[in-house]
This record gives sequence, C-alpha cells and structure tokens, in this order.
Amino acid sequence: MDPVSGYRWYDPEQCGEARLLARLRRAGMPLADIRLVLAGWSSADPDLVHGLFRAHLRRLELGLSDARREFSTLRALLDHDHRENPMTSLRTATVRLTVTAPELAAALDAVRFAAGTDPELPMLAGILFDVDGDGLNVVATDRYRMAVARTAATGYDGPRVQAIVPLPLAEAMRALAQGAEPVRLTVDGDRVSLDSGDRQAAGPCLDHDFPDYRRLVRLPAGRRAVVATAALREALETGPVRAGEPRRPDGEPHDVSVLRVSDDGTVTVCADGDDDQGAVGVDREFLLDALTAGARDELVLEFGAPTAPLAIRRPDDEGAFSILMPVRLDD
Repeated sequence: MDPVSGYRWYDPEQCGEARLLARLRRAGMPLADIRLVLAGWSSADPDLVHGLFRAHLRRLELGLSDARREFSTLRALLDHDHRENPMTSLRTATVRLTVTAPELAAALDAVRFAAGTDPELPMLAGILFDVDGDGLNVVATDRYRMAVARTAATGYDGPRVQAIVPLPLAEAMRALAQGAEPVRLTVDGDRVSLDSGDRQAAGPCLDHDFPDYRRLVRLPAGRRAVVATAALREALETGPVRAGEPRRPDGEPHDVSVLRVSDDGTVTVCADGDDDQGAVGVDREFLLDALTAGARDELVLEFGAPTAPLAIRRPDDEGAFSILMPVRLDD
C-alpha cells in the first residue's frame, strides 16, 4: 500500500485476486469473510468458498426480508388516518393522573424486557406511556418483540396523550412504585414525572414518535394453547435449538427454538419443522424473557401462521401480553 496516497498496488500475478476482492466488496461481504474466501480460493477449497457464498446470500436475503417488513409497517403508518386517533402534542399537554403503585409496577415489569437498545432506533429506547380514557397503556418494542400492559387510572378524562419515557427513568419509576399507596403521574410538555409521597422520579421524554402499536397488535385469530410456564421453560432450556442469524444491535448469533402445537393443544419443542406448516421458530432467549414477564403459572400461547407473530397472554389478564416475531425455518 502506498503510504502517501493510500492506494493499494498489486503485482500482475495478483490481478485476479484484486478483481475477486473488488467483486466481493461490491456484494457487501464483510472483510473477515473475504479473507476466508481468498484463503479458500488460493488453496483450492471450493467447499469453503461456496459455504461462505451461501452464508452471505442468506444474510442478504434476511436483510431484504427485514427491510420489506419494515417498509410494510411504514406504509401502514403513513396510510393511517390520524384523525381516528386524536392525541395532544407532547409539548403542549399537561396531564395528571393517579394509578396504584402495585398495578404500575406490574405493568412495567410486564413490558420493560422488550425495550430497544439499538442506537439507530432511538424512538424504541424507552417505554411508551399512552394515556387513553380511564387507563394507562405501557408499551415497549425492539422490532423483534413487543410487550403491552394496561393499568387503570383516575383523575384525567381528556384526549389521548403519549410520552416515551427513557428506559433509565422508567426503571427509576419502577423502583418508586412500592407499597400499596397510589402514585401520581404527570406529563407536562416534554417532561414526565412520578410522585410517591415526598419522593419523585422525573426527567425529559424522548423527542421521537413511537410506532402505532395498536395497529401492530391486531393479530388474526389463531390456535390457542394453555401451557404450564415452568414446564415450557424447562423444555426450552434443555430442548434442541437451531443457530439463528445475528440480530441487531449486538450482531451476536442467537438460538432458535422450534415450537409445534398438536391438535389437543400440547406445545412441544422439536428439532425440525421445515415441512410442518404448524411449526413456529422463535428466538429462545426472547421467549424465556416473555415467560418470565408473564408472571403466571400458566400462560396462553397464540399461534398463527408460521410467518405470523407468536402471542403470549395471561389467562386472567388479556390487557397484558407479549408478541414475538417468528424466525424463518427454511434453509
């Protein structure tokens, strides 16, 4: 490499390798994989090279699938008539309402595991507080999963108002929601606060728009299965898994569990499922998190098509539920 210009120079016998490298870069292959391809090419190891090609094409296909899903959601949001869902601006609204501490704590426990951490999606790095009628909906999503919970509220009967509470502030509010006494939630312009006695947790809201979660949770009816939470957890922790593609933002691979529900409502964790139209692949870690957040000895799993989200609901509380995006099973 020229230390002044930064150009890379090749000997005539390296021209073939240079052209190969350029094509791989244009195809978006990571440098670490390019090094392996070049090594396999020079050592005449076609199996290694073809395997790397297949893996990269698989990543590109999954990325395109994710992009199509995101644009589908964006089109739905753009087509949505906001006049059907009037809400007050965060910067002009002043909302004061009262909720019971145990109910708010339970609602936050049910959703905070699903909050996003991707710096490229700052609107998801918090919990949505949606004041609607006589209730407070709390919502979190990181695109791969969504959790929703509702608690009763008193003292406010105005138009719908939303505030995205940053996750650290939501954690402080959860710590404050102790005991049986009511707590007071205030949204004042771009600030939100929670008061309990003489203690307060307060801070600015996130200045972003949260996805219209109400459209995203309108799932078609599917098969419902009541599961024993502890038994399903054990089956997930000890059962077979598949290697999943890396997910954002950490880029680490994840384990995929394949679930199958029988006609009698029995849910099993199986090793295959490519040819079973009723099998659903899910991120194992995410499902374990959802089972914990469900906080019930029994939970209801709702299965749609293999490409439809999996819903996890409480039998005694339809207002608190989680949704997991499925993982494609075909190779």
